[in-house]
Amino acid sequence: QVQLVESGGGLVQAGGSLRLSCAASGRSISSYAMGWFRQAPGKEREFVAAITWRGDSTGYADSVKGRFTISRDNAKNTVYLQMNSLKPEDTAVYYCAARYYTGSYSSWALATESAYAYWGQGTRVTVSS
Repeated sequence: QVQLVESGGGLVQAGGSLRLSCAASGRSISSYAMGWFRQAPGKEREFVAAITWRGDSTGYADSVKGRFTISRDNAKNTVYLQMNSLKPEDTAVYYCAARYYTGSYSSWALATESAYAYWGQGTRVTVSS
């Protein structure tokens, strides 16, 4: 079992930055692909970003490309999401997810919610205009 705990959310003005962290416990995530998803009020959960187990490949939703960066530190068993140039439409609860997967990056493997077995409880991000 992998337990995931997100942190770093909060209230920020439009144009500002936040860095989310996802700390894993229970086992090493070094063989796990990791993803970030978000759910805005009244909307379904959607893909934000994902990173392969070695951290050598990443993918992003079009809405965040160029503004968000996903990274990982396997030694710390932690994944990050750096969010810059935040917009009010980025307001959501952000969830970290893990999938045991040592393949290369592909959208069907890592950008799909159902592909992930482990989820955190989420951290809320609110962007004011």
